[in-house]
Amino acid sequence: MELEVRHLRALCAIADTGSLHKAARLLGMSQPSLTTQLRRIEQALGAELFTRGRTGCRPTPLGRAVLSRARPLVAQMALLVGEARAAAARADGARLRIGSTASRALAGWLRRLRQRLPGTDITLHMDVSANALLRALAAGQLDVAFVHEVEGCPLRVPDGLERRVLVEREPQFVSMARDHPAAAAAVVDIADLAEDRWMVDPTVDGEWDGLRRVLGAAGIDPPLMHADYHTAASLIVVGEAVAPCQPTSGPRDDMAIRPLRDDPLAVRLLLYHRRGDDGAALYGTAYAALAAAYREAALRTSAYRHWLLRHGTPLPCPG
Repeated sequence: MELEVRHLRALCAIADTGSLHKAARLLGMSQPSLTTQLRRIEQALGAELFTRGRTGCRPTPLGRAVLSRARPLVAQMALLVGEARAAAARADGARLRIGSTASRALAGWLRRLRQRLPGTDITLHMDVSANALLRALAAGQLDVAFVHEVEGCPLRVPDGLERRVLVEREPQFVSMARDHPAAAAAVVDIADLAEDRWMVDPTVDGEWDGLRRVLGAAGIDPPLMHADYHTAASLIVVGEAVAPCQPTSGPRDDMAIRPLRDDPLAVRLLLYHRRGDDGAALYGTAYAALAAAYREAALRTSAYRHWLLRHGTPLPCPG
């Protein structure tokens, strides 16, 4: 068996995620297929590259040596493919490929971009993983990536990317059932939610670690539930769980959204693009449109608008 770039890419994905399941999802294949592929690679090399345990997959000494040679090769191939695709896009006409984590500003951002960039083919790729979006951007599969970075959990930023900070520290609010006792207060103490089940999406980079750190600092150890936030909403409204949420989340008749006292949970909002690309004006337009859309989303939400006024926090400037 001869090793190919796809095999090296698989090894890097396993090392980056620390899990065969997560790596398979990242690569768009089934876990059994990836397990079989890893087994064949190890058979071809004559030794194990990863140790498997309850905590996940960790590279062996040989695995680390192989990865140190594989990563530059994978990065160079991704760069080659990205440059080729960018050249083809320039030949075919203007286009802007956007990657983003979830945000209430997305609709306004796209609307403004279509107004400011008529004739440009604008596409949107959503992903819960900011790190996955940054890898896609570095590989030339995206032109810009709007992501959030959980406080205390830095993103793994590939080489060759530049960023602009949209919001340095966006507080995360908490969502709960409308009749939750804590919902009677305008600002909620996290200790008042110690007996609630907290729900978090473990596939969102940094979300689980950030929440665990904040709960631990508050000296509470509540029961936790892992699920995506679409599922969470149905459980929150009936009082089965509470969950962190973006402050721009719109009001709902069946759910209360409140800021946490002293704002222990926060994220940083960032817009990334590739360094050296010949689209500086385009990225400037993308940032200005995003800043205007975020201001609109923030001011439309009364709870966040009041928080901003109370703290004197400036919103991003479209200029």
